[in-house]
Amino acid sequence: MEHSVEFSEYPVNDLMYITNRPPLVFTEGDGMWMTDHAGKRYLDYLQGWAVNALGHSPQCIQDALLAQSKKILNPSPAFYNAPSIELAGLLTANSCFDRVFFTNSGAEANEGAIKLARKWGKKNPNPAGQHRFEIITFNHSFHGRTLATMSASGKPGWDTIFAPQVPGFPKAELNDLASVERLINDKTVAVMLEPVQGESGVIPASREFMQGLRELTKQRGILLIVDEVQSGMGRTGELFAYQLSGITPDIMTLGKGIGGGVPLAALLAREEIACFEAGDQGGTYNGNPLMTAVGVAVIKTLLAPGFLQSVKDKGAYLSSELLKLTAKHGLEGERGEGLLRALKLGKDIGPQIVDVARDLNPVGLLLNSPRPNLLRFMPALNVTIAEIDQMIAMLSDVLSKLEK
Repeated sequence: MEHSVEFSEYPVNDLMYITNRPPLVFTEGDGMWMTDHAGKRYLDYLQGWAVNALGHSPQCIQDALLAQSKKILNPSPAFYNAPSIELAGLLTANSCFDRVFFTNSGAEANEGAIKLARKWGKKNPNPAGQHRFEIITFNHSFHGRTLATMSASGKPGWDTIFAPQVPGFPKAELNDLASVERLINDKTVAVMLEPVQGESGVIPASREFMQGLRELTKQRGILLIVDEVQSGMGRTGELFAYQLSGITPDIMTLGKGIGGGVPLAALLAREEIACFEAGDQGGTYNGNPLMTAVGVAVIKTLLAPGFLQSVKDKGAYLSSELLKLTAKHGLEGERGEGLLRALKLGKDIGPQIVDVARDLNPVGLLLNSPRPNLLRFMPALNVTIAEIDQMIAMLSDVLSKLEK
């Protein structure tokens, strides 16, 4: 394919400014690779921030989109459609949940979880008969960019950007059960957390903390909500990250990987928690057959024999290679679960690494630095060992350049 368009020919100023972007326009993608307007290829370890569970433009998604587009796109959420029913069945059959509500984004799914918990708190008041509405969340957490999910998030500085915040989200410390217990009062209805905090630098909740949190919430009669927008759909080597701890949450949210690149997310709940009434929840595009047909194709691939084990194996391999890189370049180590991992750099050189890696020639490397002192890796779940080795070699070259 010929690439003759110059970047200057793209009217990028027509797009609203939301972030600094490099002067690239990506035009093609295949698996772990993307190609820009000039024909340069890049090894992509962002994958849309853990969105492309099966890489760029996998055949199963192409087939699902084409087949469903010839049938029906959106009959409206006022009616049932076959792909959404099938996907809901696959999700409940492979989790501890009984009911599913589909949305278009993880933030929207988390909004739904907040609404559902508050609805349940109204139906199950405290001993004084008062509505319970507070949801304990965690410092450095990330739950989305709507007003409520920004308020629920513990990202530093977010409490002032669009102030006033939505009230009702006191913050505890991850892996500190006592900090949660101190915040529980007669207004508390739930605790909400990411089993692996992604935006804060890939910080897993420990197995012991998750188990203790489930026991504490049961004892106090409050809900446990797991935000698995980033950690779910096979990312940790289990279909859902809560399964690593052997617990049964009350509510779960999914996004990113569930659609493999298309806008799809979900809110799941156990039967006794699913208390929405007619008119409480909805959405024009929610659960439309075009997107849920893709979701069916994605989850069937993840559930194929050996697939999740391969994620565990490749996650362990990536971990070991990052530790070798740590030893070679005097870094601080790595952490994570499955194929959601972070490299601790020991100094604030993450943004420099991202820029230098992207500008490598003839092939670039796309990396993410959510904190200046670390890198986050979110490859496709079907990344190959050879592609891990290639990334490690390229990153080692970048580190060597910055050491000079």
